[in-house]
Parts: sequence; C-alpha cells; structure tokens
Amino acid sequence: MKSHTEYLTFNTRKRQEIIDITDRVQGALEKSGVREGMVLVSAMHITASVFVNDHESGLWQDILDWLEGHVAPWDHHPSRGDDYLHNRTGEDNGAAHLRSLTLGHEVIVPVTEGRLDFGPWQRVFYGEWDGQRKKRVIIKVLGE
Repeated sequence: MKSHTEYLTFNTRKRQEIIDITDRVQGALEKSGVREGMVLVSAMHITASVFVNDHESGLWQDILDWLEGHVAPWDHHPSRGDDYLHNRTGEDNGAAHLRSLTLGHEVIVPVTEGRLDFGPWQRVFYGEWDGQRKKRVIIKVLGE
C-alpha cells in the first residue's frame, strides 16, 4: 500500500471564509501515484471544517447565514446574553467551535482510476470559522 501526506496552510483575511481546495487535494493525489484507494482531508484546528458540497457562491452564503442564524451566532441575542461558557474563559470564539462541530473537521473521498470519485457538483472545501491566523489541513492519501 502507498501513502502520501501533504499539508495545506491557510491564513485567511477574514474571520470566516469558505475555500475550495479540491484542486489541491487532486494535486496531492496525483503526486502520490495512488490509483485506487482513498484520501483523508482533515482540518488540524478545532475552529475550522473540511466538508464536501457544491461550489456555488449563493450556497456558501446560505451556509454562513444558516450557521449565524440557526446554529451558532457570533452576535448573541439580547435575550440570550453571552451563553457560550467557553467565552467566559477569556476566549471569544465559542461560535467557531460549534460551527466546526456542526460541519465536521474531515472527509474521506474515494479514489478510482487516479481521480477523486465524486458525484455531480461535489467539491472539497475548507471552512474557516475563526481565521486571520495560520492554520493547517492535512491530506493523507492511501491506496494502491
């Protein structure tokens, strides 16, 4: 069995961003020489996500709006107060931790004939929920 490891580094300009990393994952796969197997793509930070979805800017905004409006708002409603216990430790990123938990920190993508074996429209994304500092993603390719 072959294995290959690469790391991607991000230092986003905004606190929250969604970045399509599919081409970089495919590039790591090509360097590995693996034709049949799988690729693990995992955020190495607890306030970031890796997920598979559609590359469409309206959907990206829908995801951000859903996270803000229904999952883990940055700005708390007056009736709720600051109910993130994590923020009471001096941190201000309780929402980012919950967003990461919701979208997940890793994906496994099958490899067939040397290509990422996706369904229509699927791409791999890095979701940054507490950015503006250096963070990494690991790509681990395994197979024959």
